[in-house]
Amino acid sequence: MERGRDKGEILASKALSKYILETNAYPREHEQLKELREATVQKYQNRSIMNVPADEGQLISMMLKLMNAKKTIEIGVFTGCSLLTTALALPAYGKIIAIDPDKEVYEIGLPYIRKVGVDHKINFIQSDAFSVLNDFVADSQEKGTFDFAFVDAKKDDYMKYHELVLKLVKVGGVMGYDDTLWFGAVAVSEDDEMNDHLRLRRGQLMEFNSFLAKDPRIECCLLSVGGRLRKSGMKFYKPGAQLLSKILVVSSL
Repeated sequence: MERGRDKGEILASKALSKYILETNAYPREHEQLKELREATVQKYQNRSIMNVPADEGQLISMMLKLMNAKKTIEIGVFTGCSLLTTALALPAYGKIIAIDPDKEVYEIGLPYIRKVGVDHKINFIQSDAFSVLNDFVADSQEKGTFDFAFVDAKKDDYMKYHELVLKLVKVGGVMGYDDTLWFGAVAVSEDDEMNDHLRLRRGQLMEFNSFLAKDPRIECCLLSVGGRLRKSGMKFYKPGAQLLSKILVVSSL
């Protein structure tokens, strides 16, 4: 496997990736997002790749504003780069449900969120996602009310997340699944060299991507952002069908 893929890079040209970030993404990034990103790198080193890159954040922000999104849900928070991006894009009365079992990591980013003054939009729930999602699905006041969902959590659970999130996002809403192309590992042979971490989830994500491509309830696409690949989809009505169909969101490698 090429070293670039192993490091999470999809673009063949590092110079092109650098150009995209330095010409457009970094100049437009909010100052507190810059500080949070730097603090995450200092604290977690290589694990900082778990946060969304600046250009992916740009895409999420623009999409939320175009949708006029008001209510979102995020599964998997880490230090909160995508969470702060979302909070900045929503109106003052917007609401975000943020779910992660690790509150200590979330609190690394909390001072930056508070400094911007958007913490009132966020309801952080320290929990495994399934218990919260199942409660929301059972609640008629929550079911089908979310404009946007962003999933960046355990890859082997993506299929289960999909079925639950599909019930929470409204018709015309968007869902995003990060890391679905798994740093390019889904596009290479099983015999190619790759580290154990990539190999472990590769097959599961290939199955998930194939499932989404055939799911009649959604519209979806794969796109490359931040040197990583994401899947985008939408919820819609299917003529003659009893179930509502949803759109699928931005997803990464």
